[in-house]
Amino acid sequence: MNESTRQYIVSAFQKYYFRADIRLPPEFASREWGFIEFTSEQDTFMKRHRAFGSEGELHDYLRGIGPAHAYYSVAYYEYPGAPKMKEKNWLKADLIFDIDSDHLPGSINSYADMLEKGKKETLKLLEFLTGDFGFRENEVHAVFSGGRGYHFHISDESVLSLGSAERREIVDYVSSKGLDLEKIFSKKEISGDAGTESAKMAVFPSEDEGGWGGRINRYLISYISSLARDEDAIKILTGFKGIGEKKAEKLIELFQDESRVESMRKGKMDALGNFKKEILETIVKQGIAQMAACVDEPVTADIKRLIRLPGSLHGKSGMKVTALTIQELEEFEPLNDAIVFSDKSVKIKVMKPFAVQMKGEDLMVEEGIQEVPEYAAVYLMCRGVAEYGSH
Repeated sequence: MNESTRQYIVSAFQKYYFRADIRLPPEFASREWGFIEFTSEQDTFMKRHRAFGSEGELHDYLRGIGPAHAYYSVAYYEYPGAPKMKEKNWLKADLIFDIDSDHLPGSINSYADMLEKGKKETLKLLEFLTGDFGFRENEVHAVFSGGRGYHFHISDESVLSLGSAERREIVDYVSSKGLDLEKIFSKKEISGDAGTESAKMAVFPSEDEGGWGGRINRYLISYISSLARDEDAIKILTGFKGIGEKKAEKLIELFQDESRVESMRKGKMDALGNFKKEILETIVKQGIAQMAACVDEPVTADIKRLIRLPGSLHGKSGMKVTALTIQELEEFEPLNDAIVFSDKSVKIKVMKPFAVQMKGEDLMVEEGIQEVPEYAAVYLMCRGVAEYGSH
């Protein structure tokens, strides 16, 4: 980034901060703050260990320097501005989740595609937080990072004192790490009548059971019941390891019997007769991979992490770090809704061809002098593929 580009971007960010709606975190005066400034040099560094006693102080700082990135600590400290971590005196910390879209499995076709995958993964995580953990929707605060993904912030008293190990266990749970299928597909000893031996019966969690057990029951029954009505069912099932054509036909027949399916919903595996549980486990493993949430574990486990400030701008995109209600999250379109700059024309020098979809338009720029809307100019300059002006 050359000096004229840096000055243009800093000025644009400063103007934004004079009208910005900044969402301050709870007890913001107890937080450590950190900022990365725009620089024309290759090396950038974070200025941290800052503290603000009033909302006005923070706003003045943002307007004064127009930072590329603004962060605050998930932790609450007694002395947040102390220059050394051990001097701050940690008190508690919000529970944070980070879905980084470019770390998700599978191929990515475009920036828009990556962000859509990230939103779907975020909604998947939400099911765990509101369903399995019982948080109310108004206790889970969603944030678009302004760049590649989404965050969830939880400030409920029940989680503030959790240490790193406990937070790591939460990530293990939502990501299915350590899930033992032997405990899901188990056998229960049933006492016989007088004079007869007890027997072991195969059992399965009911659909109403909490946690992964009920989740797996609902997936398995929904998946195979739906498949039983598909004309390609045999072909699909024989694609699973250990399932031949005869076993596939038998499984479809069983799941076309509504009385057996109803028994399975109640956790009675004997409704499947002598059908081996290993076959069901093969199918369930696919379901687990689909249901598990892909979360950045180090972010959640770090009780002193710095997280992006909602309402600030992301210095590598120029887009807004956007706070969202759960209802807003479902309808949110980042490449439209997180854009804050205008449509006015700006002249830039493009260093290499680049394509992105913004405001519903496919923007493609070639190398050389171009005129593009301000929001696209800021984005391209922040991405490092263009410089301001024509020199």
